[in-house]
Amino acid sequence: MPITPTKKIWMDGELVAWEKATVHVLTHTLHYGTGAFEGIRAYPTASGVAIFRLRDHMERLMRSCKILMIDVPYTMLELCDAAVEVVRVNKMDEGCYLRPLIYLGYGEMGVNPLLAPVNVAIACWPWGAYLGDEGVENGVRMKISSWVRHGPNAMPTASKTVGGYVNSSLAKVEAVKAGYDEAIMLGPDGRVSECTGENLFIVRDGLLISPPPSEVGALRGVTQASVVRIANDHGYSVSFEAMRRDDLYIADEAFLTGTAAEIVPIGSVDDRAVGNGMPGPITKAIQATYHQAVRGELAQYESWLTRI
Repeated sequence: MPITPTKKIWMDGELVAWEKATVHVLTHTLHYGTGAFEGIRAYPTASGVAIFRLRDHMERLMRSCKILMIDVPYTMLELCDAAVEVVRVNKMDEGCYLRPLIYLGYGEMGVNPLLAPVNVAIACWPWGAYLGDEGVENGVRMKISSWVRHGPNAMPTASKTVGGYVNSSLAKVEAVKAGYDEAIMLGPDGRVSECTGENLFIVRDGLLISPPPSEVGALRGVTQASVVRIANDHGYSVSFEAMRRDDLYIADEAFLTGTAAEIVPIGSVDDRAVGNGMPGPITKAIQATYHQAVRGELAQYESWLTRI
């Protein structure tokens, strides 16, 4: 999706004009992919814009860097404050997408990253529905990818690693070129892992099921955790179970979850309709509650919001 420029980007403690937020061509992360990032959304509410689950995202970013042995020159709270500042200075009253990035900068070359300088940037811009309004409303067409999600001993899958997303990009391109909206990736053992940038759930006999992240190479999702809480509040049980591709074909309902995508129904997998091919009642109930929660319309989820 195209990016709409805003005025300022936070870089290493300073607000920099959008067009001047550049790096050297020999930036270490550009060559070797060692770095970590997050995707965060802010939403308009009746009392101003609010960032959704800011602290949870920044805590995951810090955990990613610990896994990658990157010494972050800021605390988690300092990064939260910087994100708030970016949203405020850019006057993103109608909401936005935020991209914190911790990367290794210019000055060292070679696969040993330990001597490279650590840089931090946080940008924001207005961004619509990642998989399109039509997909959010009526469901998306999914394809099981021929690309396997990397295993946790090949790539640290608990980290949102910059270079790790080549794996996702290959699967996404394959799916789009074949006429689908998104790909589902299997883990090294052939069990369902996740989508290219989203977790997924199926509904079977009124029970919500999601693949266990640590076992199949999936990233543990912030939106995924939100859905578990919302589902429980609706009286639905959620379990994390190993899942085969044919479990997707015969599910009563299915949907994917992610910060960029939000909650999106899955209409079909490999040209097999999920249920009747339209969003099911449980999916729609969770989707509706999520959309209310992020916009500050439900008091029980107020702790998820950082109001600007």
